[in-house]
Amino acid sequence: MGDLNLSKSAIERIERIRGRLHPYETISAAKTALVVIDMQNVFLAETSFYSVAAALDIVPNVNRLAAAVRDNGGTVVWIRMAFDPARPWWNFYGAMLRPDIAETMRAALTPGADGHALWPALEVHPDDPIIDKTRFSAFLPESSPIAAELRRRGIDTVLITGTVTNTCCETSARDAAMMDFNTVMVSDGCAAALPELHQATLQNFIQVSGDVRTTDEVIAMMDASAGAAAAAE
Repeated sequence: MGDLNLSKSAIERIERIRGRLHPYETISAAKTALVVIDMQNVFLAETSFYSVAAALDIVPNVNRLAAAVRDNGGTVVWIRMAFDPARPWWNFYGAMLRPDIAETMRAALTPGADGHALWPALEVHPDDPIIDKTRFSAFLPESSPIAAELRRRGIDTVLITGTVTNTCCETSARDAAMMDFNTVMVSDGCAAALPELHQATLQNFIQVSGDVRTTDEVIAMMDASAGAAAAAE
């Protein structure tokens, strides 16, 4: 959905507080995980009741990032939103949705349902972890085991992509940052229903939570780090 569009005053404020615009100047792919949030049929199929049209546009960038991360020794994790009847999350399914929409959403997100499956155009490799979450944030401990899995693999940096930018991507990114992962939201690797919601999330996130970069910038940073490591051997 495009680059980060920060105003001049926002940039000046960030640089005054941080000393520079971007908090992370390098990305070591070997210690990095690309976390792909909710790129599932229920959110991408044009016929779905909850389709996010812009999510289709980011599929090529997600695949590019996945290939680059793997090629440089990193980890690619695919996150799926799932409905768990043992932990039904009343606040979302009960209070935030109309009863008929809630029923449809629960059915679509039940493991084994077509809506729960990853979008078929995504290039998922057999060794890539696929993890279900039961809340918006994948990094909420009660939602999924991703944080423990990444720490077990020696990961210290997380690249957030997927949909929806201002809901599951944002909450996952914020919680990852709160758990001491260096966290980057990839601006053209995330998608929202409305451009203004996408931009608001990215502009807010870069203030104090983490970084926002484009796909090209992330890949260039990983390639540079790999090249420097190779030269030092």
